[in-house]
Amino acid sequence: MEAAIGEALLDPEIVIQSRSDDQARLYYRSYTGTPVGEKLLCVVVKISPGDAFVLTAYLTDRRKRGEIIWTAQP
Repeated sequence: MEAAIGEALLDPEIVIQSRSDDQARLYYRSYTGTPVGEKLLCVVVKISPGDAFVLTAYLTDRRKRGEIIWTAQP
């Protein structure tokens, strides 16, 4: 799902600030055609001064709680 990771970063449905790491943000996007059915793809990005990188990406049934930083416009 490499292409989906890029898509989630470029066009997320919602971005949430991690509750456990002030420098991490969770980018979510819904997908119906995953190998395990309809799921949310979560891409966790660590952001520090002058740098940002993907920590992990995973499929999930629901978003984690945290402060919503950004949502897509309908």
